[in-house]
Amino acid sequence: MANPMVMTAMCTCSFGVAPCPLMVTSQQTVMMSKQLAATIMDNKFPTFGMCSSPANPTVAAATAAALGVLTPMPCVPLIVAPWVPGVPTVLVNKKPLLNNTSKLLCTYGGIIQPMMTPALTIKVP
Repeated sequence: MANPMVMTAMCTCSFGVAPCPLMVTSQQTVMMSKQLAATIMDNKFPTFGMCSSPANPTVAAATAAALGVLTPMPCVPLIVAPWVPGVPTVLVNKKPLLNNTSKLLCTYGGIIQPMMTPALTIKVP
């Protein structure tokens, strides 16, 4: 059974070097495990440290300047879509709940996924 995602859940990017905490900005009222519940619309991250994606224009430019040697640059995620698939049967303020099996795509090709969530699985009889 999947676990719900909440504020401060740690996420990683396949092209980033450091984990980043999830920021819940889609709603401010529903809590789980004493944290704000995340929805599929919570897709804003400050940074994953350094980015090594060749599709990132700053990485491509730095790599070209280094004569083809991959040169990571500071990560500035460019995310335009919600998480998939989420939990369409559980709505939080009319948006699907986010769980730890969901994935998020960065425009530069990175796959963002949960690494750890402080929320526990809640079994309903």
